Amino acid sequence: MSAPPNSALIIVPAWNEARNVGNTVREILATDPGYDVVVVDDGSHDDTAAVAREAGATVLTLPFNLGVGGAMRTGFTYAQRKGYQRAIQVDADGQHNPADIEKVLAGLDQSDISIGARFSTEGDYSVRGPRKWAMVVLAFVVSRVAKTKLTDVTSGFRAANKRAIDQYVRYYPAEYLGDTLDSLVAACHAGLTVSQVPVAMRPRVHGQPSKGPVGSAIYLLRSVFALTLAVMRRPGKDRRLEASA
Repeated sequence: MSAPPNSALIIVPAWNEARNVGNTVREILATDPGYDVVVVDDGSHDDTAAVAREAGATVLTLPFNLGVGGAMRTGFTYAQRKGYQRAIQVDADGQHNPADIEKVLAGLDQSDISIGARFSTEGDYSVRGPRKWAMVVLAFVVSRVAKTKLTDVTSGFRAANKRAIDQYVRYYPAEYLGDTLDSLVAACHAGLTVSQVPVAMRPRVHGQPSKGPVGSAIYLLRSVFALTLAVMRRPGKDRRLEASA
């Protein structure tokens, strides 16, 4: 069964998010009952799949943990096979506000990929120290690749149109930061366009973020390394031609 014209698929990657995913799905459906929600259970050891299904989502279960990149590629493959023209990632932990989904999707009116940017004009989301420096450097470099000013290139709150969905099915890496940096750079190299809209992030409801001072320093080194690989890994001419088809 194909998706209705202009419908949007909400893709929720989830790993051991049983305490968060049910409320996230219910919030999305309360925002717009017409949204189709698919939760990609990324090899969870808890009741993530059962909780998501009970809340009203379609659930795709991976046999083992692939990471956000692998989960999102699964979601985009599902979107492509079902004929969705638009898809958007919403994290299971509740930090992405479902009220902003339509705003991020609206960015697809002017580009192939629309990013919900945390460092813009809304909300009070902030980072400090090495992680902030890394994000500034990453945004500067990716802005040059994308040929437009971007402030938050590691945001997972992003939407894709049909061209971007097809590109992501062909190439959506699973390695560290690949789901944000590498996938975005590869899409730009393939000729896709990117824009951003301001959104306000919310605190995680359950669980704690993993980035302490040491983690932030490691983030800085790993993100610069990941970006270097992404920029160097320029797709060939055949991939650019596929993306424009």
